Amino acid sequence: MLEKLEAIYDRYQNLEEQMSDPGIIMDMDRYKKVSKNYKDLKPIVEAFLIYRDMVGNRNSAKQALQDEDPEMREMAQEELESLNPQIEELEDKIKYLLIPKDPEDSRDVIFEIRSGTGGDEASLFAGDLYRMYTRYFEGKGWKVAAMEINEGSVGGYNKLVLEINGEDVFGTLKFESGAHRVQRVPKTESQGRVHTSAATVVVMPKLEMEDLEIRKEDLKTDTFRSSGAGGQHVNKTESGVRFTHLPTGVVSESTDGRSQIQNREIALQRLYQKIYEMRRQAHESEQAAKRKSLVGSGDRSDKIRTYNFPQNRITDHRINLTLYNLDKVLEGDLDPIIEGLQMYENTEKLKAGEEIGIS
Repeated sequence: MLEKLEAIYDRYQNLEEQMSDPGIIMDMDRYKKVSKNYKDLKPIVEAFLIYRDMVGNRNSAKQALQDEDPEMREMAQEELESLNPQIEELEDKIKYLLIPKDPEDSRDVIFEIRSGTGGDEASLFAGDLYRMYTRYFEGKGWKVAAMEINEGSVGGYNKLVLEINGEDVFGTLKFESGAHRVQRVPKTESQGRVHTSAATVVVMPKLEMEDLEIRKEDLKTDTFRSSGAGGQHVNKTESGVRFTHLPTGVVSESTDGRSQIQNREIALQRLYQKIYEMRRQAHESEQAAKRKSLVGSGDRSDKIRTYNFPQNRITDHRINLTLYNLDKVLEGDLDPIIEGLQMYENTEKLKAGEEIGIS
């Protein structure tokens, strides 16, 4: 493990040097990538430095066991008994840190809440979920923008669509997708009976313009004489530019500029927009299909989590986690649940052998 971690530490130091390189600082896109890689490696490096010191101390203690002085041997044995469990615990932590992240985890998200079965009570519960998540988002320092709001007839919401921007938003929220069931006495219930209703949550990663990469070798470029407005200059020179993106067949051209250089820039920007729009539509179709699989039917029985008000209980059925602090969770204290889900995912990845070269 030390050899693997030493290589990561070397990479981390190299990134640290790059972050002070004026050439990289001036290139904002490159600087952002270097900064992100540096930040991603920092928790691993911090754990490694502690681990390296502990292993060094353990090796020294093992050597001291050979000392002729009985007191030295006794002290060495006590140190080993203290260090071994600490090293094992730190090794487990490092294994989790080395698990490869889903590249989509760092994306911003489109976050949707819909009322499910249960009529007006389902709309009211959707409103409660909105309040809960909003407080959680605020605690994380994320930015929230409402894209669509459809209020319920007696309060709450039939549908809410939000855009959430921040750090590791999708990686944090992706487990929230599914049917959320509530058990409580509705305000309209005169007999005091507990009713069961549901709302659905969908979390989808947002596609960004920066995700689009067009290679030069994938472009066919043609120039031609422009026609139309612009005077004689336009007609006498091959200032018109046409780009064909060979992998997709998308074509873009421009004759708007007065020079070929201007038209190349305009045509290339139009090509980016066309390909981005094509990929966005494909992405949305894919996410729409995924949405159906995430939320199921929206029925009460098709649930990932149950919010039981009479017992102040919340249960996540996927990891068999039950907490009796529903009141705090509804105030935005979701970390224990989300961290439990993340831990479960990491454990499953380790079982499947997805860790990076740990032995």
